[in-house]
Order: sequence, then C-alpha cells, then structure tokens
Amino acid sequence: MRGSKRRPRPKKLSGKLLAIRQGLGLTQAGMAKRLSKIPSPPDGAMVSRYERDEREPSLFALLAYARIAGVTVDDLIDDKVRLG
Repeated sequence: MRGSKRRPRPKKLSGKLLAIRQGLGLTQAGMAKRLSKIPSPPDGAMVSRYERDEREPSLFALLAYARIAGVTVDDLIDDKVRLG
C-alpha cells in the first residue's frame, strides 16, 4: 500500500508551465506537439494536468519546456525565480 505522503514539489511550477505555453500562444494540444519528441510525450490532457498541479512532468518534459522557453530547468524548479 502506498503512503499518502506526496513528495515535495515546487509550488510555482504549474504556473510557470502555464505561462510558458500561453506566452508561446499555444493550446494544450499545441504544447503537447512541441513536446512530442521526448520519451513518453504528454498529450494535451496531460499538459492540462501539469498546469493544474495534478501531475508532475518528467525530467525530460521539464528539460523540453526549459529549452522551448529559453530558460534553465533551475528557473522552472526554483520558486524564488520569476519567469519573464
């Protein structure tokens, strides 16, 4: 049986991922298409879950978001850093 404890996550990650997508003028499906080359790429519904903090993106997805946005993965993870 799994414990009910959720591992700690950056509180602002989901908002940053949303801001990146919106800043690019993409739909969730469009963002999923931009992420389609990573291992186990997300679909539009999964991008939505990332943005609502229901799912945590894979490290490959975080790296792809960072490269697409021209920021570092550190910028995405660090709650003290504001994007844009």
